[in-house]
Amino acid sequence: MAIICPRCGRHYDVTLFQFGRTIDCTCGCRVGLEHRIGPPVSDAEPRFIADAMLGRLARWLRTLGFDTAYDDAISDEELVRRAFEERRYVLTRDRRLPEQWRMKNCLVLESDAPVDQLREVVAHLRLEPSERLFTRCRICNAELVPAGSEEVEARVPASVRERHTAFVRCPDCGRVYWEGSHTERMMSVLTRVFES
Repeated sequence: MAIICPRCGRHYDVTLFQFGRTIDCTCGCRVGLEHRIGPPVSDAEPRFIADAMLGRLARWLRTLGFDTAYDDAISDEELVRRAFEERRYVLTRDRRLPEQWRMKNCLVLESDAPVDQLREVVAHLRLEPSERLFTRCRICNAELVPAGSEEVEARVPASVRERHTAFVRCPDCGRVYWEGSHTERMMSVLTRVFES
């Protein structure tokens, strides 16, 4: 099967247009599939993949408990492929991305500020405050698991172990988390996001 340029009639092999990719024809016309490619809409909790410009937003979404993939060196092609295969919303600041890749579930964010970007995602997808706050590693996205004081002894300062008894750790990267003053500050920011 071939895709035909609507301006000059040139034929292109359909395999060039995987995952909704478009190309510039030699005549200057943008060529691609007519319909937008995307995974079926699901009733499950949304999952995200953030492009290389949105690392801080990815950490905020993980704080809320949302499965958010992020790689600071990911190509557009890999981003779109993973979004399609893993049924994720693409979050980007790149206005050209939805033009170059005709895909569903792509949200182009306007703001440069991570908290404002979070507001945009919350408003666009009508997200509710999650009961799963602080259940994912902010660095690598894995689900956190409970950890005893003896497990974290080498990774947590003695002064913290004296004041806290509840710890969680990331099974992938080993990072340890506990409820400290930073938690209150983050909760304050998230409260404002959901109130607005």
